[in-house]
Amino acid sequence: MYRFALPVLLAASLGLSACSINSGAISSGFADAGDTASLKPAGSSDFGHTTGSIDKSARSSLTGTQVAAYTPDNAPKGSFEKAPRGALSDRDYSGTALDPERARDLINQYRAENGLKPLRLNASLTAAAKEHSRDLAKWDRISHYGSDGSNPWDRVKRTGYKPKVAAENVGTGQASFDEVLKGWKESPGHNKNLLLTDGREMGLALVQDPKTEFKSFWTLVIGSSM
Repeated sequence: MYRFALPVLLAASLGLSACSINSGAISSGFADAGDTASLKPAGSSDFGHTTGSIDKSARSSLTGTQVAAYTPDNAPKGSFEKAPRGALSDRDYSGTALDPERARDLINQYRAENGLKPLRLNASLTAAAKEHSRDLAKWDRISHYGSDGSNPWDRVKRTGYKPKVAAENVGTGQASFDEVLKGWKESPGHNKNLLLTDGREMGLALVQDPKTEFKSFWTLVIGSSM
């Protein structure tokens, strides 16, 4: 039982800010295929720091005295899903690994077959992907929201990257990059992100934790900068 989070595509324009969710897909958990959820700017302030229809309470930070061992979960309710206990216990993850250069080459081969320009590995986009995969592994779930309430656009921007467009694909439970890439290609929304015309750079991360139910947490971020 491996899963693919509904894909997310985000775009920015000068003078535009607040985001809206076209189909509500971001908050509907995960699916093996489905509509693409997009966040589109429609305002006049910094898009990366506005929420539109995203639950604002999920984006607020807690104030006052905190217990050191307590980590708040600010992901919006209904925006993530967990695996049933033991769902992937029969799969072998001993050989699961990520070779970023090979992954880039496989994605670029696919893009070339569709007449698109290749992507370069980017350290900032990789950092955003790693942050999200680590967070998903910590909470053992799949989502495009972080436990701090962040969406993909937030995570890309706080690495220092200035995105013109950004897209995120997430997968959990796959034992290899070939497996997760195959699933992304077969899902219309995820495939659209792989073939993002304006994409110029990418970051990719894998976090594994055998103690979790999902076992593997893959995040791909594709974007282009201002």
